[in-house]
Amino acid sequence: MKLTDAGYELYANSAAAVDGLQQAGEDLIAGARIPRGLIRVAMPADFFDFYKMEWVGEFLASHPQVRIEFVLNDAAVDLIEEGIDVAFRGNATRGPNYVVRKIQTRSIGLVASPSYLAARGTPATLQELSRHDCLFVPQARDYATWRLEGPDGIEEEVTVTGRVMANTAQAIRKAAIAGLGIALTPILGTADFATGRLVPVLPHYMRRNLGMSVVYPNRAHLPLAVSAFIDSVIGKLRAELLNAEGLA
Repeated sequence: MKLTDAGYELYANSAAAVDGLQQAGEDLIAGARIPRGLIRVAMPADFFDFYKMEWVGEFLASHPQVRIEFVLNDAAVDLIEEGIDVAFRGNATRGPNYVVRKIQTRSIGLVASPSYLAARGTPATLQELSRHDCLFVPQARDYATWRLEGPDGIEEEVTVTGRVMANTAQAIRKAAIAGLGIALTPILGTADFATGRLVPVLPHYMRRNLGMSVVYPNRAHLPLAVSAFIDSVIGKLRAELLNAEGLA
């Protein structure tokens, strides 16, 4: 069985209100405004590359009545249909049923492993990427168009191909480390640069002002556990960004 469009619309409009009423009743029964219960969190597959699991432990230690289920997937999920309390996304879909808060902005650039560059050479211009193996997320085709801002501030584009494609940023990163091609990936605060596993390629070309946003269903009563977790994640990520930029 499957809901009709009208049924789904009714569910989308009423589920948040019912959840809020239930949560409010539970808070009254508990006799205190204490964050508790299960939080279902959707996030990209590589989220824990830059968000430390130790921070999750700190949050749970501060909120002993909270449980967390992480749903790792680079594909955007329907929060209401999948029963997700909060999602962290690089490209947030806006709509009347959701609240979207920007956490941070970051830039992405071109990277490769030293072994790949030693074997294939380092491109000197953006257009030379068309003669290299590049790593990218396929979009129903075996090539990708990368648009990057050059050193003069003008956006340029190049069509790239490669022998390895993947649908998660984590797989792309691992393929780059293995020397399988050049990747377009976040460049700020990445441990792979500190260890020498990856090095910048054409560092004057960037895609700027991308960012991470927090998304949650639009509801009158946001559960205390969810709001506490959102505040914790935003605080940690913003502090980490400042440290990476040398501002903290």
